[in-house]
Parts: sequence; C-alpha cells; structure tokens
Amino acid sequence: MSYAVKLSAFEGPLDLLLHLIDKDQINIYDIPIAEITAQYLVYIEDMQNLDMDVASEFLVMAATLVSIKARMLLPRTPKGQGDAEEEGPDPREELVQRLLEYRKFKEVASYLKTQERQAGKVYTRNNSLELYQHLFSPRDPLRGVTLDLLLASLQQVLKKAGAGLTIPGEITREEIQVPEKMRQLLTLLVLHPRGMSFSRMFSEDTTRSEMIVTFLAVLELLKSGQISVEQRNPFSDIVISRRTQELTEEA
Repeated sequence: MSYAVKLSAFEGPLDLLLHLIDKDQINIYDIPIAEITAQYLVYIEDMQNLDMDVASEFLVMAATLVSIKARMLLPRTPKGQGDAEEEGPDPREELVQRLLEYRKFKEVASYLKTQERQAGKVYTRNNSLELYQHLFSPRDPLRGVTLDLLLASLQQVLKKAGAGLTIPGEITREEIQVPEKMRQLLTLLVLHPRGMSFSRMFSEDTTRSEMIVTFLAVLELLKSGQISVEQRNPFSDIVISRRTQELTEEA
C-alpha cells in the first residue's frame, strides 16, 4: 500500500531537487549536475534518522545523479567529426522532463489547496427549487373562479334586470367611470368584511351600462389584487371580498 510521507519539508527526491534548483536560481534546462549532486548528497547525509523505505527513494535519486554526472564527464564526439554520427542525447534530458512535470503538478496541487481553503470559508444553506418556486409563480387573480363564471353571473344579473345581452342601437355616454366605480366597490366591501355576493352589488334600478362598468371595475380590482372572489358551493353565487393589506403585499 503506497502512501506519501513529508520528510524535513521535502515530499520526495524531486521536491528536494527543485528546492536546490530554485534556491540557487539555476536554469532547469541547464542543470550543473556536479554542483547539484554535491548539494543533494549533503542533504542525504543529514537524513540519517529517516525510515529506510522512504530514504531509499532519495538514495535512488542520488545514484541517478551520480550516473548522470559520470556520463557528463565522458568525452563526447562533436558533430561532423570522424565517422561518428551526431552526438547522443543530453544525459540530463530525462531528469529535466521529470522535474518539469513534477513542478507542474506541484503548482496545480498548490492552487487546489488554496481553492479548498477559500471554499472552507463559505457556508451555504440547503436550497431547493421547491422552496422558492412559489415566489416566482404568477399570481392568478381569478384563483378558484373562472372568467366564464363571472360572465355567467353578469348574464344572470342582466337577465334579472331585463336588459339581456343585446347591443342597443344607440350608445349613450357613460356617466360613471371605471376608476370611480372601483372606489365605490372598495368602500362597499368595507361594510361587508366577510364578503358580498356579486348579485347584491346591483339594485333593481341599476342600468345596463352601470352593470357593465361594475363588472369591469371588479376585473380591475382582481387584477390589482385588492379583492378576491370565490364560489363557496357549486352553482352558488360568487362572493367578492376585500383583501387585507398584508395579503395584498404577499401577492
């Protein structure tokens, strides 16, 4: 079973090598192997109290450095001389690639650790769509009562008044405007806190024009959320109630 152990501030031989390179501001693409090997061996000698399984990784890297140093000391045939082909690859090339990869992963690990610390400072609450969906759903001013039912109630009132739904040949000027009728209805509903039936809003001498204006005023009050309508029993008359200020604000 593999595991990572951090020793003397170094998490492995590559970490130690990067420390030596950065400390002396050495070009990682042109590592002075002799100098780095000497410094590395000094650190190895100071690690006498380490567990052997872990220290073996450092010893393997020490052997690799010594091997690279030996190959660097061997004479190399320059290009274009004799029958020899081009000179071989740089003995340091593989080590440089390993160091570059290690540095890349180390920087990514450092970034992720920073992000983890930042995320640990953020506290969120458990949210779900159901908790807030009702706040954004459009309010239905005719909830519980359809427009057809309101029209049917108006038709019944018109029939009782003998006006019907026929359009007269001559249209007279309306003396009562919708805004004024709205104010009248709100005042009337104050006297009926438990609600008032739609048909009771009209007297026997109410004209057809006033009935229509009243119906339009009811629709406007519904739209603005100032009143509510309901049908408490099937086929019963529609009851209109004034909404309280608290309910209006919640809507």
